[in-house]
Amino acid sequence: MESNELAEIRAEALARIVRSERWFKAAFFGGAIFELAFLAALLLTADLSNRLDRLVLIGAVGSYSLVLLGLVAVAAYLNRSVLRVLQAIEAGAE
Repeated sequence: MESNELAEIRAEALARIVRSERWFKAAFFGGAIFELAFLAALLLTADLSNRLDRLVLIGAVGSYSLVLLGLVAVAAYLNRSVLRVLQAIEAGAE
C-alpha cells in the first residue's frame, strides 16, 4: 500500500514539473515575441541619421541582450536542477 502511495506522489510531482515547464516555455516565448515587436518598432521609428537615436538603439539592444543572456543562464541552471531531482526520483523508485 505504501508503495502505491509513493508512486502516486512521484507521478503527481512529475506532472507538476511538466506543467510548470510548459508554462515557463509559453511565458518565455511570449516575452521573446513581445521584445521582438519592441525592437522592430524601435528600428522602424528610429532616425538612424540622428546620433541620439543610434545611441538609444545601441543602449536598448545592449541592455536587453544582457537581460536575455541572464535569463538563459538561469533557465539552464534550473533545467539542470530539475533533471537532478528527476534522476533522484528515478533512483528512489528502483
